[in-house]
Amino acid sequence: MGRRSWAGDPASPDRKVRAVHRHLRLAVAVLALSVLARLLWVLLSPNGMNFVDLHVYVDGSAALLTGHLYDFTYSEVTPDFPLPFTYPPFAAVVFFPLHYLPFPVVAVGWLLLTVAALYWVVRIALELLLGERVREPRWRAVVVGWTAVGVWMEPVRTTLDYGQVNVFLVLGAMLAVRSARWWISGTLVGVIAGIKLTPAITGLYFVARRRWWTAVWSALVFAGTVGISFLINKAEAERYFGTLLGDADRIGPVGSVWNQSLRGAISRILGHDVESGPWWMAAVLLTAVLAYFAWRALGPDDRLGTLIIVQFFGLMVSPISWSHHFVWLIPTVLWLIYGPLREAVSARILAGYWLVTALIGVPWVLSFAQPDIWTISRPGILAWLGAVDVIGVLAFFAWIIWTGRRERQSPEEAARVTSQRPARAE
Repeated sequence: MGRRSWAGDPASPDRKVRAVHRHLRLAVAVLALSVLARLLWVLLSPNGMNFVDLHVYVDGSAALLTGHLYDFTYSEVTPDFPLPFTYPPFAAVVFFPLHYLPFPVVAVGWLLLTVAALYWVVRIALELLLGERVREPRWRAVVVGWTAVGVWMEPVRTTLDYGQVNVFLVLGAMLAVRSARWWISGTLVGVIAGIKLTPAITGLYFVARRRWWTAVWSALVFAGTVGISFLINKAEAERYFGTLLGDADRIGPVGSVWNQSLRGAISRILGHDVESGPWWMAAVLLTAVLAYFAWRALGPDDRLGTLIIVQFFGLMVSPISWSHHFVWLIPTVLWLIYGPLREAVSARILAGYWLVTALIGVPWVLSFAQPDIWTISRPGILAWLGAVDVIGVLAFFAWIIWTGRRERQSPEEAARVTSQRPARAE
């Protein structure tokens, strides 16, 4: 008696505001500590400054004008597999100015910019789900918090270790989807596809959304990046697009556990490289069917869900999809937790699967059990565990097909379907 309820307490809105700002400060502190930990690792540990892929970008692009771009290899810390420059010539054009800077400066700047790009990946993912609400302090805290979590998920963790470009490419695709202007979206997709071919799959998103001009313009911009490559170094462009394109062996060991594509997973399970044979073709067909029906099960305005399906399909059918290419797991977890199917209990289970496997880094753990990166055959249990991302993607597609159709069914449709079902015999 005499105790005032929370709802009736005039100070309660202020308390809620203070609580939100506390959460925001806490999230910022956690993210700052995460970045500081990464910087200390880079600056103080013996292997912190390896950044093998960033070396390939920087040192390899320096050979752009010499005619030896695709003869370059970096093997200082990877003697078992000298890393070649495997990207289109346009990527070397983009990275070329970096070789004029001291490498430690480039490495630290790359790390900080990657975390900043990750923040915007999370921010745009939530914006696609929540709209303008993402600007509210509560959701700003959520964005910062998930950025801190994302830093420690294996795709980003290994991206930071290698100095990879993945987060920037994901951000480019997210910005393209966010924009309603066909020329901005198309230009972004064309440019990131010119840097690394795999983001070209984003064009399928615009086809699915019937943004025809955007899809066409992205193809034209990509063609423009090819044209620039020929203008700058015709011989190297002819070499890349004429003979090197599609050579998976040059990219890396197909059977390594780090390769989380269909071809990698099936090869490890069967004990040999299946190449583009019947097993691979059957798996691609199955994945395409699942991806199509998963897309059909989404709501008509679910832009993020459509984008995730398209990107996962691209990762599955690519000959090699390293585990650090799966930065798309972060938008996927956000879609499962905050998206249109979030009310389904199984959505949290799937989100938990991705969080646990990515925070542990299952391919990273299993990499210690493989004899070397080239040996494909391995014990069955390790082969199946090594398909962690492939199994997760196929289960994700199947789950959307089942859950999406049920959730989208209107009460009228549900009543009609129920009335048409035959009465069960007692």
